[in-house]
Amino acid sequence: MKTKTNILIIFFLLLLPLSFINAQNPDLSGEWKLNKEKSTVADAQLFLSKITIQVKSDSLFTTRVYENGNGEEYPFEENLSLDGKDCKIVIYEIPRTSKATRSATDGSIMIASSTTFNNGNGPEDMTANETWKMDNDGHFLTLTFNNKMSGNEMTGTYYFEKAK
Repeated sequence: MKTKTNILIIFFLLLLPLSFINAQNPDLSGEWKLNKEKSTVADAQLFLSKITIQVKSDSLFTTRVYENGNGEEYPFEENLSLDGKDCKIVIYEIPRTSKATRSATDGSIMIASSTTFNNGNGPEDMTANETWKMDNDGHFLTLTFNNKMSGNEMTGTYYFEKAK
């Protein structure tokens, strides 16, 4: 009887650190749909309406779908390492460089990106900083952002609900 008790104690002691690690790095993977009522959505601007996320131990793969006021969708895919290294892609002939890291304290993901647009006066960069956090139940994803371009700054929060 004492042997069984000791085995159970050892088993639970081994599981405790594993559950602690899992609690620090929530799995953001899944399909997420924007809750427009709770989110900051500017009129006549593109907004992130859906996002599909796959998180592996050291990488982040996303399919983002941006939408305009007429309901037209503009999807793109991005594959980032979570080690803070530059990752470069081209979205609709527009270059973008992004860096992603994961917080060791709460498992949130931070993405810093620079996208270069060509307007009538030459190239112009938009810098964006995003922080992605999931609630404890895994049903809601919060994306806070700060975008800067042409001396203008826009900050806000998107609230997503898990679709799948």
